[in-house]
Amino acid sequence: MPSPFSSAQAARDAVAHRLAEIRKDAGLTGQELAARCGWHPAKSSRIANGKTLPSDADIRMWCGACGAQDQAADIIAASRTAESMYVQWKRVHRTGMRKVQEDVLALHERTRVCRVYASHVVAGFFQTEAYARALMSSITDFQGTPDDVDEAVAARLARSRLLVEGNHRFSVLIEEWVLRARLSDAETMAGQLGHLLAVMPLPSVSLGIIPLTAMRRLWPLEAFYVFDDSLVCVETLSAFVNITSPGEVAVYSKAFAQLQETAVYGVQARACITRAIDCLG
Repeated sequence: MPSPFSSAQAARDAVAHRLAEIRKDAGLTGQELAARCGWHPAKSSRIANGKTLPSDADIRMWCGACGAQDQAADIIAASRTAESMYVQWKRVHRTGMRKVQEDVLALHERTRVCRVYASHVVAGFFQTEAYARALMSSITDFQGTPDDVDEAVAARLARSRLLVEGNHRFSVLIEEWVLRARLSDAETMAGQLGHLLAVMPLPSVSLGIIPLTAMRRLWPLEAFYVFDDSLVCVETLSAFVNITSPGEVAVYSKAFAQLQETAVYGVQARACITRAIDCLG
């Protein structure tokens, strides 16, 4: 599996390469460019090496200093795309979690087939109110972001209507340890696990459980969502990564297929969930 950061870094590198070429075409050294822009030389070096993603104003100033103002708009567009590929949670949660949940709902509404590998928590559109509240409260506390948990939970629960509305399909793989992880009290966990049993028969849902004892073809991975074979969203502790490169999307699709081979469905999946409920005591 490639690093989930590879596409984002490649996009950053492409922006840096274009700016470096513009500087070379203008016959300027890095120090000369920095002087024209009124920057410390280290800033132009970080931008040229792809270590710092330039702002729109930086790009306009760079291109202006090189006599290439006509290229600024195109490079700004490429830079914004690169920025959207790797997004830190602390940035998107700076005003709370509600906005992100609404954006994700809109993405799901546009998606016909969503495949999910859930290695940490139950997928959002399967979450109960109590489970979502416990999870989002812990995220808010950990990140130290504004507390709008009530609004964020409501926005997340809105996704569940897509299980029964429209022509949507959800193929979900859950690691068995997710069923056993106590994110809240026994009552909340029992309600969440019972809800999984309730949604399993829905025509729009394919739910597989990867047992703890499964002989694996592929090692456990970070959680990821595949939207209509055109976008992969990978969730890490500090950020989420959007992958649109067809080659990398294909790699995640291959990984999902191999993970499916180790999953159990139907009666066996229900048995995994029932055992987890029994373990709550």
